[in-house]
Amino acid sequence: MNVKTRYAVAAAVAAATLLAGCAGQNGEDGGEDGVTVVAGFYPLEWVASRVGGDAVTVSSLTPPGAEAHDLELAPQDVAAVAEADLVVFLEGFQPAVDEAARSEAGDRAWDAGQAADLSLTAPAHDEEAHEDGAHGDEAHAGDEAHSVDEADEAADPHFWLDPTRLAAVGDALAGRLAEIDPDGAAAYRDNAAALRTDLEELDAEMQAGLTGCAVDTLVTSHDAFGYLADRYGFEVVGISGLSPSQEPDPAQLAEISELVNDRGVTTVYTETLIDPAVAETVAAEAGVRTAVLDPLEGLTDDSAGEDYLEVMRSNLAVLQQGQSCP
Repeated sequence: MNVKTRYAVAAAVAAATLLAGCAGQNGEDGGEDGVTVVAGFYPLEWVASRVGGDAVTVSSLTPPGAEAHDLELAPQDVAAVAEADLVVFLEGFQPAVDEAARSEAGDRAWDAGQAADLSLTAPAHDEEAHEDGAHGDEAHAGDEAHSVDEADEAADPHFWLDPTRLAAVGDALAGRLAEIDPDGAAAYRDNAAALRTDLEELDAEMQAGLTGCAVDTLVTSHDAFGYLADRYGFEVVGISGLSPSQEPDPAQLAEISELVNDRGVTTVYTETLIDPAVAETVAAEAGVRTAVLDPLEGLTDDSAGEDYLEVMRSNLAVLQQGQSCP
């Protein structure tokens, strides 16, 4: 974690202590009002809502429309972490949330990455990547675009773009909620099973829709699509790193533009919540079109769907056109 984030979290923790006053923390039984869950960002919030159902009140630390990677927490956010029955987060993705979960939630913090199996790695580029494990370029990116030491890598956290990994998180979360609320265990298991069914149907649609595409390289604004690419047979080249705030230098942009032409790429993907300027520059330089692909780090009124499933199906349609799929 960088110094700025560390000081911001420390200040928020101190202010949250004053806000919490004598209220204390909820017990493991979930209290009279049911189980309260605080999630780090949208995919975790969505899964917690689906698995918890009516028995669980879920909130997200990342507001709609906010970029999730570099989130800073307000005092009331830290107070919510301190008071929740369960904090669902992703270690290494949001440093401020990591710090608050460790300092305020203790054993009430649950790292979804353990269930998701973060098996993909990405080359780390800068000092912050070494410290936080949250920045770098996708392991799938072409050698032409990313020439870095493969031994110095960080975990790619964007697992939720593979629906099967998100289903595994739902199953594991049902077990964790059952520990907090044993009376609701059967309902949590049933909800997770229904979620898995929905996600497996989505996965089957994506497998069928992305088979036999003429273009197998995805060029995206940042390295958020490694798990999607790994699941459905693409190679991804992220213009920025695992965090969209990591901007490429002019030489990297020129290399990626050359790669676009060499591989017959016809579409460079911009993203929701991220300034499209850099991706548009690459597309203009290479003489190809752009299209919007949603990494689902957060929803807005402009998102192409009301929830994860709808947005992923929109992504499927965008990819089918952009990758020239039959």
